[in-house]
Amino acid sequence: MDIERYLSLNQNHLGLFAFNFIMTEQENLAVVNINPTLEESWKAVMKDEFAKPYFIELKKFLLKEKADRQIIYPAGSKIFNALNLTPFNNVKVVILGQDPYHGEGQAQGLCFSVPDKVKHPPSLQNIFKEIHSDLGNEIPESGNLERWAKQGVLLLNSLLTVRANQPASHHKKGWEQFTDKVIETISKEKTGVVFLLWGRFAQDKSSLIDSSKHFILKAAHPSPLSSWAGFFGCKHFSKTNELLKQHGKKEIVW
Repeated sequence: MDIERYLSLNQNHLGLFAFNFIMTEQENLAVVNINPTLEESWKAVMKDEFAKPYFIELKKFLLKEKADRQIIYPAGSKIFNALNLTPFNNVKVVILGQDPYHGEGQAQGLCFSVPDKVKHPPSLQNIFKEIHSDLGNEIPESGNLERWAKQGVLLLNSLLTVRANQPASHHKKGWEQFTDKVIETISKEKTGVVFLLWGRFAQDKSSLIDSSKHFILKAAHPSPLSSWAGFFGCKHFSKTNELLKQHGKKEIVW
C-alpha cells in the first residue's frame, strides 16, 4: 500500500484504534510501530501483542474496512473499552461474549452492555431477569454495564469490532488471538478470578483457564433461544459474590 495513502487513512479515522503510527517500509509492506492508547496495567501485560504479525494484519484489515466505507462498531474510542474500564490489576470477574452488537447505537465495547437510553437487547433482558430472580434486584432502566466494569467485572467480547448489521463479520481477522491472550494472561498472572462462561462459544475458552487457581461457572447462553436450557436458575451472580466474599474480595453490586 502507498505509505502516504495509508497515513492519510489513519489520520482520517484516528479514532478507529486510537493508535499513533510511525511508518517505515520493509519488503514493500507498511510496518507499524504502535503506541496504543490503553490503560497502563493492560499495556504492560499485553504490549508484546501489538507488534506481532497477526495484530499488524488486523490493523491493516480495519483500516481497509474504513477505506471501503464500511460502518464499524463500536466507535474507535470504545474498541478497548473493556480493558480501559477494568484495569488488569482490578479484574475479579470475567464475562465472555462473542462479538459486539451490530445495530446502530448499541455497541460500546463491553459484552452484553448498551449505552444509556438504548433498549435492552434480549440477552441483556434475560441477564437482568436472572439477577432479579437470584438476588431480588430490580431490573434497571439502563442497560449500561459500565458500573460492573468499574467494580472489576471484565466484560470481554472475543471479537472487538464488527461491521454494521453483519454479525461475526470480523471473525478470524485476529481478534480471537488477541482476546485469547487476554484470557491466558489473566489465568497465568492472577488468582481467584471468577469466569462466567455462558454458552458453548464461551465454554470452549475454558481450556485457556487454569481451573486449579480460578473459578469457572458454566451455564447456557442468556439468548432467548437457550436461556431456558440452563441460564435461568443458574444463580451465577450470587455464586460469584459468595466466591469473592470467601476470598476476601469485595462483592459486586449487580
